[in-house]
Amino acid sequence: MSSASVPANRPQSQGPPRETLVLYDQPFESHPTDDFVRGGKRKPQVPALETKPNIQDVLNAILPPREWDQDGKHYVQYVSHHESSRDDVANLQKLLDERLLARQARESGICPIREELHAQCFDEIIRQVTIDCAERGLLLMRVRDELKMTIAAYQTLYQSSVTFGMRKQIQSEQGKNDLESRVGELEKRKAELQDKQVELNNKLEAIERRIQETKALEEARRKAELDFLQHQNSHLDAFLASLETPNQQK
Repeated sequence: MSSASVPANRPQSQGPPRETLVLYDQPFESHPTDDFVRGGKRKPQVPALETKPNIQDVLNAILPPREWDQDGKHYVQYVSHHESSRDDVANLQKLLDERLLARQARESGICPIREELHAQCFDEIIRQVTIDCAERGLLLMRVRDELKMTIAAYQTLYQSSVTFGMRKQIQSEQGKNDLESRVGELEKRKAELQDKQVELNNKLEAIERRIQETKALEEARRKAELDFLQHQNSHLDAFLASLETPNQQK
């Protein structure tokens, strides 16, 4: 595998691109405004299967050349057209495992690094298959592009879900703060009402105690008056009885 670049479909970049699992030829200097491919031909479009395209056009359409500027010079690098052996396939698998380990890719879950390296590995497999059969390479390219669109759609859906979730979380946090404020106000009101209840209960007990004391005093006063009247009545009865006795003796 060669030292190389950013993903194959990326346009011109600044500085040498990152290493990739796709096998590329050596880069060469070019004028940045040139729009040609190897052999002086213009950059080809994806050829149709019915036209029986040649391998060079198909490879350059599936994996466009990478371009970058370095030290004031413009470089172009094309994908390799050399056939691959069984050993190259084994080396590709070994290199993939080494890159996954070196870049500390996650073994499961969402991992952009693992996704990028497997995409590079798939592009290299497409390159190898295309050299043997251009039609298979074009079909694999369709599969690759469809997978990319599907992943992009899921990513968009995921981002929308995350945004929606964050918005709902913010709304719930705001609602939570409002509810907490309301709960605090109600707790304060409850404490005030409880204090008022205690105060009113104390007043009620004091009033009932005064009523009982007043009632007891009133009953004692009436009893004293009743006892006094009964005492006077008994004296009057005795006095009248003493008056009647002499008259009877005469």
